[in-house]
Amino acid sequence: MKELAHLNKYFKKYWSKLLVGLFITIIARVLQLVMPRYVKESITVIEDFMNDKISEPTAKDFLLEYILIIVGAALLSGFFTFLMRQTIINVSRYIEYDLKNEIFDHYQFLSLNFYKKNRTGDLMNRISEDVNQVRMYTGPALMYGINTLTLFACIIPIMFMTAPKLAAYTLIPLPILSVLIYYISKVIHERSTVVQQYLSTLSTFTQEVFSGVSVIKAYALEPNINNDLSSLALEGKNKSMDLAKVNAWFFPLMVLLIGISNIFVIYIGGKQYINGEIASSGVIAEFILYVNMLTWPVAIIGWLTSIVQRAEASQKRINEFLKESPDIKNTVLEETPVKGKIEFRNVSFTYEDTEITALKNISFTINEGETVAILGKTGSGKSTILDLVARLYDVTSGEILIDDTPIEQLNINSLRQAIGAVPQDAFLFSDSIKNNIKFGKEDATDEEVINAAKAAVVHENIVGFTKGYDTVLGERGITLSGGQKQRVSIARALLKKPEIYLFDDCLSAVDTETEEEILNNLKKASKNRTTLIVSHRVSSAKNADKVLVLSNGELLQEGNHSDLNSVDGYYKDLYFTQLSEKEN
Repeated sequence: MKELAHLNKYFKKYWSKLLVGLFITIIARVLQLVMPRYVKESITVIEDFMNDKISEPTAKDFLLEYILIIVGAALLSGFFTFLMRQTIINVSRYIEYDLKNEIFDHYQFLSLNFYKKNRTGDLMNRISEDVNQVRMYTGPALMYGINTLTLFACIIPIMFMTAPKLAAYTLIPLPILSVLIYYISKVIHERSTVVQQYLSTLSTFTQEVFSGVSVIKAYALEPNINNDLSSLALEGKNKSMDLAKVNAWFFPLMVLLIGISNIFVIYIGGKQYINGEIASSGVIAEFILYVNMLTWPVAIIGWLTSIVQRAEASQKRINEFLKESPDIKNTVLEETPVKGKIEFRNVSFTYEDTEITALKNISFTINEGETVAILGKTGSGKSTILDLVARLYDVTSGEILIDDTPIEQLNINSLRQAIGAVPQDAFLFSDSIKNNIKFGKEDATDEEVINAAKAAVVHENIVGFTKGYDTVLGERGITLSGGQKQRVSIARALLKKPEIYLFDDCLSAVDTETEEEILNNLKKASKNRTTLIVSHRVSSAKNADKVLVLSNGELLQEGNHSDLNSVDGYYKDLYFTQLSEKEN
């Protein structure tokens, strides 16, 4: 139960509702105990009448009174049972809501490196399936557990006060049941953990298939994927069946042991009645009702054990991620305004997951309001510079300063709010085009959205759709072409009007004429704003205040277009190569 201790803070939060639920549960179960007692009294009245101890009218009056008491108690017990579910089960939904928010908030708090190490399907399974298993513990398991304990606490003392010897024989199977539950629950815990882990594997596989369905169709891999899924599903079924086989032992064992208890009641109780040790055969009927009232609580012990074991396994998986701490820590709580000066001092960076050194002792300065183009071959470290400016990673060595302040001494939220980033792989959400653009500024007017789209040269494409800006995109923006997705992402950044623009090869999917128009618009929009443009094309660098040329993580050349074009080197060769390609 140590993993489930994480939930104690939520039980404390809703302690008043749980206390009310506990009180209502006790009332409901106490009212349920009225029936056996008055069934016994009714049988005693009938025996007294048959033995001429009371008259027929008196017997009828007693029977009517007892029947009314039994019916009234049953109705009240049902009403309080309803209230019990309304309180305790509702609390489990509140806890589910809080726990999902806690996990999601923590997911967002974790660094980018965490998402490289863990698969999306596994993340989703822990916040959905695992949380659902935990909810069963905080709701149904808690409710039925209280119910079971209340019945045991009430019924067993009553049975011993009524007929001690008969009660002792009747309850003999219970210790045997406890031992069986102890050993079987250990097996359930182990197999529950395996099942939950496998569900994550299955979720990851299906999520990747759905995300990459276009590639699967392009290579006609549907039969292979179906075979892989069948194999995974079959293995998952086998693991679930292993768990189900253990769970299947519980209910038959409960029924068997309760059946033995009933036999003891009838046999031992019958002998005691014949021998005059108990005054009325109604005691036997009372005990049979008690035993059968214990049937469900005893039978449910196995189910409760299974729920608790599953919840323990699920909460352990949840806790694994909740214990993860972010690599990037926000050490400054107060806001720190950002203007836009950027300085790299002997910066080196190595990716932890691949151990690839992306930057080697890089130094440069970008003044506030400057536009800087970063060029280089694939893998030269261009995108890494943008990631470090946004502090998605911390440098391995060296120092980055923003406005002459070490980047670690800035409030991370202030830093990122001052940045408008357009990634190389444009990501759009399954929402309307308008809302995707407004992602950069939620309170933007329609006019501002349209102006941003025009600056990104995507307005004409959008109005060409049937629903225009209200067109809902497919997952990851699949409705749009690559160039349209890039331009919508650019419009999102332009709408934000940040202090620092980061454009990561965001014009690779547009033609040269559109690129030229967008670059001119960007020049106007980014006036007096620091702008970093990563590109493979020299055309993106012609109007930049400064050009940085990278090669294998090192700064190869630095200067403006005219300076670099006047000396032999990578930049000049690239310029004339692309110029000749354009002319041809």
